[in-house]
Amino acid sequence: MKKLLFCLLICILQSCASKQYLKKHGFSNDIKGIVEKTYTIENNQKKLLQTKTLNFTKNGRVKTSKTLDNLGTIIEETEKRLWFEKRSYPNKLPFYCKTRWKPKQRERISCYTQKQYKQNEIIVYYTQNGLIDKIVDNFSTFYTHQYKYTNNELTRIVVTDKDSNLVDTIKVECLSKDNKGNCLEQKKESTSSDSIYITFFTFTY
Repeated sequence: MKKLLFCLLICILQSCASKQYLKKHGFSNDIKGIVEKTYTIENNQKKLLQTKTLNFTKNGRVKTSKTLDNLGTIIEETEKRLWFEKRSYPNKLPFYCKTRWKPKQRERISCYTQKQYKQNEIIVYYTQNGLIDKIVDNFSTFYTHQYKYTNNELTRIVVTDKDSNLVDTIKVECLSKDNKGNCLEQKKESTSSDSIYITFFTFTY
């Protein structure tokens, strides 16, 4: 009976556990916090788009995060709870997001309001070494983001619609790294809109 209860507990924990943020984004697992500053490039000028601060648990999952716009106004805050993640916003009800681990290296992330109205849902697929393989939107855009790597480094994100028509190809390039191999400056370029984004990462170890 004890073995049965133990196995049941393990299954429940696995179904609710999420992949480590640091691992699936290709960062080293000794990072305690990250500050991401993202800029758009317009007429060869950098314009701050948003600032995101992430704090991590000991096992590399997001404990809390805060995202600010270019004026310093809070866009989103997240907080890890025991069985879910709470996402808070300034002008709408918070979302409660639950992750369920599925077979074949994938997890389902579903977000609801407190009244249990579904707000969004994605399926995230992973490669054998734990990096993001693709993200499928099952609720709003129904787009699929396919992640492409060269030597385990993200180089492209291919976006398609529900009929597999190409929507966009985003070229990704790490422009500089620190001595631990973590990317300090990342460039993303959209081929459909010609938009260019530069993100600077500051790490706390």
